[in-house]
Amino acid sequence: MRTATLVTLAIIAAVVLYVIAIYNRLVTLKNRYKNAFAQIEVQLKRRYDLIPNLVETAKGYLKHERETLEAVIAARNAAANALLKAAAEPGSPQAMSALEGAEQQLAGALGRFNMVMEAYPDLKANQNMMQLSEELISTENKVAFARQAFNDAVMAYNTYRQSFPAVVFAGLFGHTQDAKLLEFADSAQIQEAPKVSF
Repeated sequence: MRTATLVTLAIIAAVVLYVIAIYNRLVTLKNRYKNAFAQIEVQLKRRYDLIPNLVETAKGYLKHERETLEAVIAARNAAANALLKAAAEPGSPQAMSALEGAEQQLAGALGRFNMVMEAYPDLKANQNMMQLSEELISTENKVAFARQAFNDAVMAYNTYRQSFPAVVFAGLFGHTQDAKLLEFADSAQIQEAPKVSF
């Protein structure tokens, strides 16, 4: 009788420890994807800080292109606001979708900006413009790497959360939905460094 009680207590203790391990693993994976998003946030903020400098440098040359310059700044501001919301809830489907849309608008505005600048050879030869362009390209590469790390961390979290037996306990521990990957509409283009020709 006493042996049966010890065996039962040992089994209960093992189950409790196993459930604690599941909880800790879910927390660890969630914190990893949040940290990975923080790396994206750093790179996107850097990019958003470079854009006004790029526009300011171009202003003197593009006096007749005010609408294009304003569109770039407006898209940059919208993307920065979407980033703030996404940073508050990394992995949230709504926040990630808003950031994806804002980034798509910014990419379009920068594309139009680059097309307009083709008509201004003096601007393309400007030393400040060349340096800012190089920094922007470098930052774009860092964003791509950080986004890949975030998506890898989200996938690890989602896979574990959906796996048995974690799926049984995930909802009880507050892990009720999958985290959303950060995907941009032009994912194929993002894998390449942006072509900024000055």
